[in-house]
Formats: sequence, structure tokens, C-alpha cells
Amino acid sequence: MTRHGKNCTAGAVYSYHERRKDTAASGYGTQRVRLGRDAIKDFDCCCLSLQPCRDPVVTPDGFLYEREAIVAYLLHQKTKIARETKAWQRQRAERRQQQQGQGQGQGQGRGAAGAALRSFLEAETPAGNGAGSETPAGSGDPPGPLPSFWIPSLTPEAGAERLQRPERGARCPMSGRRLRLAQLVSVHFTPAQRGLSPARLLARAPSDRYVCALTGDPLGNATPCAVLRPSGAVVTLAAVQRLLRPAMRDPLSGAALSESDIIELQRGGTGFAGAGVSLEAKKSRPVMQA
Repeated sequence: MTRHGKNCTAGAVYSYHERRKDTAASGYGTQRVRLGRDAIKDFDCCCLSLQPCRDPVVTPDGFLYEREAIVAYLLHQKTKIARETKAWQRQRAERRQQQQGQGQGQGQGRGAAGAALRSFLEAETPAGNGAGSETPAGSGDPPGPLPSFWIPSLTPEAGAERLQRPERGARCPMSGRRLRLAQLVSVHFTPAQRGLSPARLLARAPSDRYVCALTGDPLGNATPCAVLRPSGAVVTLAAVQRLLRPAMRDPLSGAALSESDIIELQRGGTGFAGAGVSLEAKKSRPVMQA
């Protein structure tokens, strides 16, 4: 098989380059785009509002939120769960009443239907056949009307959707785990330049806003950080390994530390290297066959 040129249109073989060119022109296939720096959330931004936090809190999994945003989200989830729980309990009570009513009236309905059927057969059967006093086999229950889409009275109807029992508590919008307000930890960033107002501090570049509370190193998406639960201070993981691991004590509050008190802060990535997130956006479209 001979090799075709990139712009060959008279060949009998549909080459790989021609398929890629037609796919890009027609909008079919899989499209991969590398995310730029503007598409990555900064380490000090809320996971819900995607804006720099003024009153930040962190979950035990390390996701940073604005206090107002996460509290409003959890309250909304609790209200929704309470509403769904009431609807589920109401439907459950109605189903129990229907089952009890069917169980009580089942015997009476069978007896009345059998008597009506026997009287009908006696009236319609000619005398002398001897069949009027007998009930056909299997005629204890009269056959119900067959469903029909043409007769309004016999049109089948769909019953109410059976509700599932809702969950008991709200979940974190990022990790999907159970989350309570008592589990939120207040975060205190150390500003790079003291004395600045919150508006002027947030107007600076993310890498120039905050520093490590122990070493003074600048914080950014490329720097792994951790939050100390007793004091809420943000430090680098390098400082944790070098300064905190030997004594396991918070130098700012003086409280003893455990492994659960060191919360690694979830961060975004840079435009060149990943930091726990995927930097490639993938969009699948219908595939054009050769």
C-alpha cells in the first residue's frame, strides 16, 4: 500500500491524517484541551464561590471554603433532607394504610364477586342444561377490565413514584463525605505584608498574599501547605516535617498535635505541572467512522 499525501483526495484509502482533519472540521471525536493558569483555582479561594476567602474554614479533608458559603450550603442540604424525609414518611404511611385496607376487603370482595357471577350464570344459562347451578373452574375471582389506551375509563395510569429514604446528614460538595458544622476549622493566613486592609491584600497576586506562619516562605499553588487545627495557622509541609514532626506540638498555641490535627490543604495546579488535579479537559463527541 502506497503512502498518501496529507492533502490527497483521489486515493482509495482514508488516511489517519485525513480522518483527524475531517474530525476537527466536523466537530466529531474527542477533543482534549490543556487547562491554562486562569482555569486553576488558587489555594486560598473558596471551593464554592471560587473567590478569595475573607473568613476561611477548612474541612477535615482539606477543602477550603468561605464560612458563609459552606454554612448556607449545609443549611440548604438539611432543609432539603427534612422535606424529603417528611414526603417519604407520608408515602410510607399511605402505603401501609392501602395494604391494610386491601387485606380487610379482599375476602368480602371475593365473596360478593362470586355471588354476582353465579347469579349471572344462572340467569343466562338455558333451563335443562344443568350448568346454571355450577360455577366454572377458576371463576372465583371475576376477570378485571383489560387496560386500553382508547377508552378513557380503562386507560392505565402510572402510580406515584416510590421515594427512597433520604440520607440523615449533609455531605461535603467536594469530597462527598458526611460533614457537620462542628467539623469546620477556622483558618488564619499570615499576610506577607502586615498592616494592609483586606481589600488591598486580596488585590495582590496569590503568591504575594500570604506566607508560612513558621518560616515566612511565600505560599502558592506550587507549595504544599497544611493547616494546624489548634491554632488554624497555615504552614508549609516542609516546615511540618522539619520543625513540627519531632516534637508534635503547635508552636503558636502550645497545644499537642496529633496526625489528625495536621490537615493538608487541597490546592490547584500551575500552568506547567500538576498538583493533585488534572490539567487536561476532555470532551467526548460522536465518533465519525471511517
